Amino acid sequence: MKETLKKCEERMTKRVDHLEIEFKEIRAGRANPGVLDKVKIDYYGTETRIKELASISVTEARTLTIQPYDASILRSIEKAIQMSDIGINPQNDGKIIRLIFPPLTEERRKEISKDLAKIAEAKKVHVRNIRRDTIDDLKKLKKSSQITEDEQKKGEKKVQELTDKYIKIIDKMTADKQKEIMSV
Repeated sequence: MKETLKKCEERMTKRVDHLEIEFKEIRAGRANPGVLDKVKIDYYGTETRIKELASISVTEARTLTIQPYDASILRSIEKAIQMSDIGINPQNDGKIIRLIFPPLTEERRKEISKDLAKIAEAKKVHVRNIRRDTIDDLKKLKKSSQITEDEQKKGEKKVQELTDKYIKIIDKMTADKQKEIMSV
């Protein structure tokens, strides 16, 4: 039974970790190197992330600077950013690329906030599905006489506690990110 509960908690933790990654990729009007995590270029026949090929730094609140280790790939990085869905036009001065994040409008902030809520709700559904699967596993263990009915009930209670814990974590992460986005 302990192994079943441990597996349940690991799966729920993965969902929260994934949500954190998704939230980092969402542009909030501030320079955030996380927006480039999905952007890749063809580097000698291999799809490679920009952060592996260049130094990325936040020089001002809304400016991101990308300085490639190999100057010959500057143009490739610029094209990859233009082709990506981050919606920012790179400025190439021949040595570095600058990404200047425009301030978000109030309407766009509300739209992003709604999107965050949808993403968070999907993660909560995943957590609840993990709860359901784990409770089904506990019922199977009880049916095959590997655990007693009392152990099954304790296990179900523990699974519900884990579910509540991770739902609260998701709610807090969402509220924090929404607050960040709505602040000017």
